[in-house]
Amino acid sequence: MKKDEGAWSIPKGEINSNEDIEAAAKREFLEETNLAVDGPLLNLGSVRLKSSKVLHAWAVEANPDLTPFASNLFEMEWPPRSGRKQEFPEVDRIQFFALPEARRKINAGQLEILTRLERLAG
Repeated sequence: MKKDEGAWSIPKGEINSNEDIEAAAKREFLEETNLAVDGPLLNLGSVRLKSSKVLHAWAVEANPDLTPFASNLFEMEWPPRSGRKQEFPEVDRIQFFALPEARRKINAGQLEILTRLERLAG
């Protein structure tokens, strides 16, 4: 919260065992945003994040209505070491950006994804 430039991220999550990674991407997007992906996906490949996790990314050409956006919730101890559990939305906002602005907004570890998108989409 209260972060903007360099703090945005694409929706991401875990791949279930025996789950196709493209199917996992669609499922995670739906779970985190309440928006279904419709249409063929353009594979943008994978990047390794600083955390050593591997992020697989896709793009889809669409003009979605963001009105139904609603995030799922996760629970964590807050404030830290307080013993109190609170629920927070996994995604606090959703927005689409033109590539120049997206480059400023996205987490640096995911910038390569935008470079690939620009190269593939022309």
